[in-house]
Amino acid sequence: MQKSIRKTISAVLALTFCMTGTGLLPVIAEESEKADVNALPLGTYEVETFEGADLWTSIYETQLPDYSGEGFAYLTASPISFNIEVEEEGMYEVKVRACQILSEEGRMQTISVNGIDYTYNMPYIDAWKEVSFGVFRLKKGVNELILKPTYGYAAYDTITVEKAVLPEVLGTDEPCDPKATPEVRSLMKYLKSVYGKHVLSGQQEIYGGGHNVSTNIRYDASTDTCTDGAKTYPIVEGDYGTDDSGNKFPWHCTDPDTGQDYVYSTQNHNYTYNNYDQECNYLYELTGKYPAIRGFDLNTHNPGFAWEDGVADRMISWTKDKNGIVTLSWHCTVPTSMADFEVDEDGNFTKISDDWQKFTYSEKTDFVTANVMIEGTKEYYFYQECIRLAAAELQKLQDAGVPVIFRPLHEAEGNPGNNGDGSGAWFWWSKEGCEVYKDLWKLLYTTLTEEYGLHNLIWEQNLYAWSEESALWYAGDDMVDIVGFDKYNTQYNRHDGKPSGVPNEDAESKIFWSILDYVDNKKMVSMPENDSIPSVENMMIEQAKWLYFCTWYDDQGSEFISGAQYQDPETLKTTYQSEYCITLDELPADLFTAGGSDTPDPSDDPDPSDDPDPSDDPEPPTGLLYGDANCDGDVNISDVVLMNRVYVGIDSLEWQGVVNADVDMSGKIDLSDSMNVLKLLVHLLTPEDFPISE
Repeated sequence: MQKSIRKTISAVLALTFCMTGTGLLPVIAEESEKADVNALPLGTYEVETFEGADLWTSIYETQLPDYSGEGFAYLTASPISFNIEVEEEGMYEVKVRACQILSEEGRMQTISVNGIDYTYNMPYIDAWKEVSFGVFRLKKGVNELILKPTYGYAAYDTITVEKAVLPEVLGTDEPCDPKATPEVRSLMKYLKSVYGKHVLSGQQEIYGGGHNVSTNIRYDASTDTCTDGAKTYPIVEGDYGTDDSGNKFPWHCTDPDTGQDYVYSTQNHNYTYNNYDQECNYLYELTGKYPAIRGFDLNTHNPGFAWEDGVADRMISWTKDKNGIVTLSWHCTVPTSMADFEVDEDGNFTKISDDWQKFTYSEKTDFVTANVMIEGTKEYYFYQECIRLAAAELQKLQDAGVPVIFRPLHEAEGNPGNNGDGSGAWFWWSKEGCEVYKDLWKLLYTTLTEEYGLHNLIWEQNLYAWSEESALWYAGDDMVDIVGFDKYNTQYNRHDGKPSGVPNEDAESKIFWSILDYVDNKKMVSMPENDSIPSVENMMIEQAKWLYFCTWYDDQGSEFISGAQYQDPETLKTTYQSEYCITLDELPADLFTAGGSDTPDPSDDPDPSDDPDPSDDPEPPTGLLYGDANCDGDVNISDVVLMNRVYVGIDSLEWQGVVNADVDMSGKIDLSDSMNVLKLLVHLLTPEDFPISE
């Protein structure tokens, strides 16, 4: 079946999931649908009537008047619990009418939803006010909600649970850099066109000397050639070094057939290479697809120990040869001890180590971040050299017409600190707090755009926790194009109720919508790093509309893409092969020239003549059995399962199946068709209600 028809079915069945709570396997057990006499429908309720509520009205009624009902509850030592029953799985908002007069800095509150704890930092409130705890996924049927006194000490008057009304995601395709290159503008236009409708797949490659592979290639000094005995590898002219014994050797040689660069190993006296394609090749072997976005890093281009790892060439190749999108992070390092670095009064380096172990990108350094903004300091001159080296690589990309999703100074706040003081930071660029960090971002932005004239960058700010204080670190709309969240929660902070060691396929919708609020829906929201990829089913049901994900690379002990604790191979295949997830082969040919104007639109099939549409066939079909999507002569739960599998891209319907699935004879497959099949199976409809043809 053609992709346009599958996309139509996918969009419809995504809504069916939310309405029926089916997921891939619809639950039709009568027992699960029986009403719980202790469960409440959606609505607003007096908290003091719930189990475990402590009525403190007599203590605080003079301070907190104007409450509703008979009083209000005060969360101190006992949890307050109640059950809510909903008719369909989906996203629901929990609001409370509350006061919090204990702490002017805010007081952390905990709500448990079906056994999973979520926190909310309730601000100081001295008069009753409705605040939102957030949006949560509730299952069809009975759901247990508990206000826990983990930190407690807040007054609750009423609580409301209602169907969440989530806004349309907006963002913008206008770059923050007014001088952005045509390629940047075209790519931004494409990103905006798919934002909220699809998720772009991404994969980070290892950087530096990772995935090192040893070869049999050795240098023969007598013939001045590099050879493995069967083949000769050209030497890079003038690129020679000398070992400890005074023997000369070439640092690099090249495979004449593949262009692979090999580097001399001073330890083993042979040549090695880094398999930067390892993760992408793994994905292709497993799924038959390459990611649309490939992640790179500028880590090797640093003062002191810089070396050429070919990152710019690989980025150019991915864009020009593969028609892919590139994103670039920058683990910029500084001296661990500033005593190892000196400059003269003109800023010329007079002392600097070439030992990479004397540099760090962590917060464990005496490098004073604030001094970067003060001309004449050692930190200022060091960082200016960092920028110069990075700019040289970025210039290569601009000259080649390559737009870059640039993600510097990432994971700013680290673990949330106190009012943006940097106490939770794990990188040097944020250890002195949010104000210094934002000054550093502005310095980098203005230096690259104004001094170096680099306008091929899409600026992505990637904080980490996206807690209530995350907004304090935001650099501003005029210097940011995309905002991102790094998902690392397979082993902790998971909300799926599954044990540690099992891939956590949470969609993290609560964080997605929090980020959207922080930037007032003005910027596209991404997931630039992740361990376990959110499942397509979860992203659709929870309406977590991430622009893209980008799985981190495999490393010893943390095989983020190939390790079983991080990815379920079957889910990975489902994701990459689904209609919702865009892969490399699905990117438009004019991606960097016209914003992807030739991107197939689900409602606009470029070749409708090959669609399996009954109206296109000269001979009308006979022997129809409406609802029989798999054409086995019977209508049962397997037909609904097949429709769901089509939605996630695992299967497709045959031409006759498309005709059979058009239950309401509307000429298209829509929500009413799949819902009517489900109603038939649970005996809410009878076969006589269906337009069945003998």
